[in-house]
Amino acid sequence: MVRKPVVSTISSGAYLQGSANGRLPALGGKEPPGQEKVVLKKKITLLRGISIIIGTIIGAGIFISPKGVLQNTGSVGLSLVVWTVCGVLSLFGALSYAELGTSIKKSGGHYTYILEVFGPLPAFVRVWVELLIIRPAATAVISLAFGRYILEPFFIHCEIPELAIKLVTAVGITVVMVLNSMSVSWSARIQIFLTFCKLTAILIIIVPGVMQLIKGQTQYFKDAFSGRDASIMGLPLAFYYGMYAYAGWFYLNFVTEEVENPEKTIPLAICVSMAIVTVGYVLTNVAYFTTISAEELMLSNAVAVTFSERLLGNFSLAVPIFVALSCFGSMNGGVFAVSRLFYVASREGHLPEILSMIHIRKHTPLPAVIVLHPLTMIMLFSGDLYSLLNFLSFARWLFIGLAVAGLIYLRYKRPDMHRPFKVPLFIPALFSFTCLFMVALSLYSDPFSTGVGFIITLTGVPAYYLFIIWDKKPNWFRRMSDIITRTLQIILEVVPEEDCHKL
Repeated sequence: MVRKPVVSTISSGAYLQGSANGRLPALGGKEPPGQEKVVLKKKITLLRGISIIIGTIIGAGIFISPKGVLQNTGSVGLSLVVWTVCGVLSLFGALSYAELGTSIKKSGGHYTYILEVFGPLPAFVRVWVELLIIRPAATAVISLAFGRYILEPFFIHCEIPELAIKLVTAVGITVVMVLNSMSVSWSARIQIFLTFCKLTAILIIIVPGVMQLIKGQTQYFKDAFSGRDASIMGLPLAFYYGMYAYAGWFYLNFVTEEVENPEKTIPLAICVSMAIVTVGYVLTNVAYFTTISAEELMLSNAVAVTFSERLLGNFSLAVPIFVALSCFGSMNGGVFAVSRLFYVASREGHLPEILSMIHIRKHTPLPAVIVLHPLTMIMLFSGDLYSLLNFLSFARWLFIGLAVAGLIYLRYKRPDMHRPFKVPLFIPALFSFTCLFMVALSLYSDPFSTGVGFIITLTGVPAYYLFIIWDKKPNWFRRMSDIITRTLQIILEVVPEEDCHKL
C-alpha cells in the first residue's frame, strides 16, 4: 500500500495568523491548549445515512425518462420485472458493500477496497478517472436537469433558453459546493429534507396511479408480456439502464469514518434505503402505465410531467419543482460523498496533499470539496456531456465489480478478518458477475464509446508512474509544489488531520 510522502509545507512548530484565536496549528505543530482537534467528526446518524443513500439514488431519471428499460425489453410486463430484478441486484451490491464497510472501516468506497485488495495502481486509476472525468461530468449532467426543471414553471409556453439553464445550473453547483464546505451538519440536514421531497414526489405519482388501478384503469396491462420480443442484446442493455437508475447505494461507504456506530448503521441504512427505493421505483412505473401507454411513454421526454398533466391538472406545475429538488439532493449527496474519496486518496499519497486537509473551524474537507467546482464548470460549458458519460460508464461498473470481487478474495485470503456483518457468498458472486458481464457486453454492443472510455481510463497508468512512482522530480518542481501547498493552506485555513488514522 502506498503511504503518503512527507511534504514540507509550513515549518514545524510554526503558526499561521487568521484563525478564531489568532493561531492556526501548522503541519507538525502542536495544538494550542484548549483548541479542539481538527478531525472529521462522526455526524452521520442512521437517518442521515438513509438520506444520503436515497437522496443520491433518486435523481431525475425515474421522473424524466425511464424508457431505456422499456425500449430494450419490448413489453410492459418485462420492463417491470427488470426494474424489480435490478433493485434486488442493487441490494446485493449494497449488502456486499455493507460487509466491506464494516470490515474495512475507512472512508473512500470503491477506491479504498480496491487499494486494500488489488494494490495502489488500480486504486489510483480509479480515483484518476473519477476526479478528471466521471464526477465532474456526472455532477454537471444532474445539475443541468436541476437547472432545466427549476425554470420549467416560468417558461410554460416557450422553450427555455440554454444559456439561462446553464447560468441557473452554475448557481446551483456553487450553492452545493458552498454548503458542503461550510458544515457537515447542515449539509446532512438539508439532505434529509430533500430526501423527503423526493419521496413526496414519488408519492404524488404513486397515489393517483393506485387510484387509477382501483377505478379499473388496467387497459395498458392487458397482455403485459406481449409486444416486441426482447433481443439477446436488448435485455442485458435494459438491465444496464435499470442498474444505472439504482446507482448511488454505495455512497454511504465513501463516508464510513464519519458514521456513528458503522457496524450497525451501515447495514441497516442500506437495507432500509434499498427497500424504499425498489418499492418506490416499481410502483412509480406501474403508476405511469395506468395512464400512459407503452407507445406514449417511448415518445415522452419527461414521463412524470406527461403523467401529472393528465391526472393532476394545475397541480402538475409542482412536479417540475419536485424534480428539481430531487436533482439538487443528488447533487448535494454526490458532492458530500465523493469529496471524501478525494480526501482519502490524498491521505494515501495518490492526490495532492492539500486535498487531505481540513478546515480548522468548520471541520470539513474544504479543498476536497471545492476541487470539483472548476472541473464541473468546465464540463458544464463544454461539449456533449452525455457522450462523455457513455465513454466512462463502463469504468464505474468495472471497478465496482472488482471491489465486490475483492470481498470474495478477502474471504479466502484473510479468513480471520473481523467481519461484524457477513453476507452469503453467492450474493457478491452474483453481483460481481453481473457487473463484469455488463462491462463485457458494452465492449460488444458499443465498441467505439467503450473503447474511448477504455483509453481514457488507461491514461491513469502513465500518470501513476509519473506522479506517484517517479521520485526524482526536479528541485524546482518540488519547491513550486511546496509553495502552492503552503499558499493554499493559508488562504483556505486548512491543516492536516491531527489524529493519525488508525487501521
